[in-house]
Amino acid sequence: MQDYKTHVYFVPGMAANAKIFEYIKLPESNFEVHYLEWIIPLEKESLEAYALRMIKKVTHENPILLGVSFGGILVQEMSKFIITKKVVVISSVLHEKEFPYRMKFAKKTKAYKLVPTHLFSDIEKLVKYAFGETIKGRAELYKKYLSINDEKYLNWAIEQIVNWKQTQKLTNVVHIHGNKDKIFPVKYIKGNVIQVHNGTHIMIINKYKWFNENLPELLSV
Repeated sequence: MQDYKTHVYFVPGMAANAKIFEYIKLPESNFEVHYLEWIIPLEKESLEAYALRMIKKVTHENPILLGVSFGGILVQEMSKFIITKKVVVISSVLHEKEFPYRMKFAKKTKAYKLVPTHLFSDIEKLVKYAFGETIKGRAELYKKYLSINDEKYLNWAIEQIVNWKQTQKLTNVVHIHGNKDKIFPVKYIKGNVIQVHNGTHIMIINKYKWFNENLPELLSV
């Protein structure tokens, strides 16, 4: 039987699991959703090699790849090796020129190596770094979303983000960004971008109604 549905693969942000997409609903008549979870990187594994490993989890032809934050960077890398219908990047960047100054400074000075990832077992510290949010009194709420606090993974992820080498936007990419994102401020975002009013870095969670209303059309165009 021929499969007429579009297969959409969701990739969460750094340290997050697929539960960040729990409120995102796409019409089941047109879409079938699949969730990719982070795997622990191999020793000195490049982002390119990691993307090739993740591609093995994509089992449908011509899929849509959708990634949030670091997941947005990863799906772009994955799309370099397979044919995709579309790549959707949320709360992330499309090339290194969109990084804020502090990330460019961290790359130049290698200050990212000083990030105390061993302290990220403290959920409030992890949320502050991964989401750019203060969560006083809401730590338990965010525990379910940020479960990947392996020190090896975190050190690797931070290094891959800061040192990402992509100088221009890929084709066939839809870029969705919040105008109040503190991790990747919108003032550094270049080119065509769909802005979500009052959207922060965690808008995939707290602006889910916007996504449920707009994603089906954006994925179908």
